[in-house]
This record gives sequence, structure tokens and C-alpha cells, in this order.
Amino acid sequence: MKHLFLSMSLLLVLQGCKQVKKSKEQPMTGSDKEVLHKMEGHKNVEEEVLSIQLDPKSGSATSGMVTFKEANGKVTMEAHISGLSEGTHAIHIHEKADCTSEDGKSSGGHWNPTFQPHGKWGAQEGFHRGDIGNFTADQSGHGMVDFSTDLWCIGCEDETKNIIGKAVIVHLGEDDLVSQPSGAAGARIGCAGIIE
Repeated sequence: MKHLFLSMSLLLVLQGCKQVKKSKEQPMTGSDKEVLHKMEGHKNVEEEVLSIQLDPKSGSATSGMVTFKEANGKVTMEAHISGLSEGTHAIHIHEKADCTSEDGKSSGGHWNPTFQPHGKWGAQEGFHRGDIGNFTADQSGHGMVDFSTDLWCIGCEDETKNIIGKAVIVHLGEDDLVSQPSGAAGARIGCAGIIE
């Protein structure tokens, strides 16, 4: 009788374990999948990278590479430019990826999809989406630009943010950040179409 009681108790315990195991194997609910998807989204961040080459314009020796990287809703532009005169130069995004003219004017004016006045990036009075600003070239004629913003995207459907189809323009002079519509930065000495 004692053995029968122990056998029955053991059988009940094993049956209980089996049920617990089954409940652990139940399929995930919709909310469980959503949480898992969000967790996976934090681990796998896609990065879009686009590199373009600057061509010399207006009889200059300007050359260089501009790289755009998009991740987490932000675009970073890194430019390494050479063949410049020592000093301050302006760099902008212009409205057309057309660098066919010798003076770079085929790229049109500053990219300004929000119809703001020209100005310093982030100015309360307004600024163009293409108003990157100024950078300095050293004695060897090399300059570097490192710029990030969440107001640009690479190939998205928002035309107020999409930089594809535009051009990077390097100017001979400095952007005064005030003169309309382009900052009186002088000749266009480098041009690169932003094309995928």
C-alpha cells in the first residue's frame, strides 16, 4: 500500500512537470512578438553609405571625396577636399546633381525645399537645407568637413529631406551667412552630384 501511494505521488509529480513544460512551449502572443521585434530592432541598425567624388570647376585644382552615412534617422557628411587655397571656403548642397558646366552653375542655386532665407545652419531667422557653412583649408590646401543632421535623408520619400539628386558645391570664398540668396561665397570650384 505504501509503495502504491509513493508510485501514485511520483506519477502526479511527473504529470505536473510535463504540463509545465508544455506551457513553456506555447506559441508567442502578438504582444510578445512585438517586444521581441523591438529588441531586435535595437541590435540591427541599418546604415546607408554613399560616396561621391568632387570634380574641379572654374579652372581650379579642387578634388576630393564626400561620404554620406545615414543611421538612426541622422545623416553624417564627411568631406576631404584638396587643391584649395589656404583659408576659409564655403560648402553647400545645391538643387541639381548637374556638374556639366565649367563654372558649376548647372547645379542651380542652394537646395532650399522649405523656402527659407539663406543663413547660418540652425539660425532662428531661417536657413536653407543646403546651408552647410564654412570650413578651413590648411597650408597644403587640404580641408575637412564633418557635419551631421536629422534634416537630411538618403533616398527617402520626404522631398524636404532627400539629398539624392542634389549636388555638393565647394566655393572659392567664405560664406558671409547673411547675403541673399547664397552668402556671397564666390566662384564654384568643386562639384559632385549626389547620385546613388
